[in-house]
Amino acid sequence: MNQRERMLAGLPYKAWLDGLDEDRFACKQKIYDFNNLSPNLNESATLMLKDILGKTGENICIEAPFPFHCDYGWNIEVGENFFANYNLTILDVAKVTIGKNVQMAPNVSIYTAGHPIHPDTRNTGYEYGIPITIGDNVWIGGNVVILPGVKIGDNVVIGAGSVVTKDIPENVIAMGNPCKIVREITEEDRTYYYKKNKFDVPIE
Repeated sequence: MNQRERMLAGLPYKAWLDGLDEDRFACKQKIYDFNNLSPNLNESATLMLKDILGKTGENICIEAPFPFHCDYGWNIEVGENFFANYNLTILDVAKVTIGKNVQMAPNVSIYTAGHPIHPDTRNTGYEYGIPITIGDNVWIGGNVVILPGVKIGDNVVIGAGSVVTKDIPENVIAMGNPCKIVREITEEDRTYYYKKNKFDVPIE
């Protein structure tokens, strides 16, 4: 098993061997071109983003001026109606799977990558990646960090500034460091757009 295969299997691997360096460099070039694109070239930005990512829906957007950063790109899948605001970072040494209708506020960081705790083993250069999965209809607030191995269920809201270290079940609001469930999302929530402020327009 070579280092690329070890990386994709979630095993300790060395990131500079077996073509991984070359893959990251190729991704960096695509990311550079994407991040330096004029904000008025939305159609070109979408096409370039689809070329970077492994699998996408038809309607996807990362807000310009971007910047967006990832390691490989081909290890990221996003569903239909994906939107990320400024400064999205995804360390995709393991698979990152994002569902449909997902919205991300500025400065969201998704980290599948990690390093051994003990300094002796960490200094060997071995690292690892554990997949992250985000379900459908999820809203992730600003400055959220999602750590390796996390699964976030459908219809979840993650509050701003959270560090998500463990799985979050569907249909809840969760926040904090470490991120914890605050409450379930209920039918009554449909009536409000912010705290106790009710919609004054039809929302059908």
